[in-house]
Amino acid sequence: MASTTRITVTLPSDQVAELRKLTDNISGYVAEAVSRQIRHQLLGDDLRRHEEEHGGFSDEELAEARARIFGSAGSSKSADAA
Repeated sequence: MASTTRITVTLPSDQVAELRKLTDNISGYVAEAVSRQIRHQLLGDDLRRHEEEHGGFSDEELAEARARIFGSAGSSKSADAA
């Protein structure tokens, strides 16, 4: 089990009420949300650094990335929506 640190977080009451509807483990839910946000931030930093060093992504590179992430069906849906 990973080590943990107890902290106090202040949230709006309506958010706490909604959280209680979603889960009986608010700490776990919040920890997962924080983890997801950290991964998102780190990925964004990596993408910005890559673009600074190598230039922006081409349309072909973006299409390939979407196909890898969402599969070929997902990439056609996003193309239809655009």
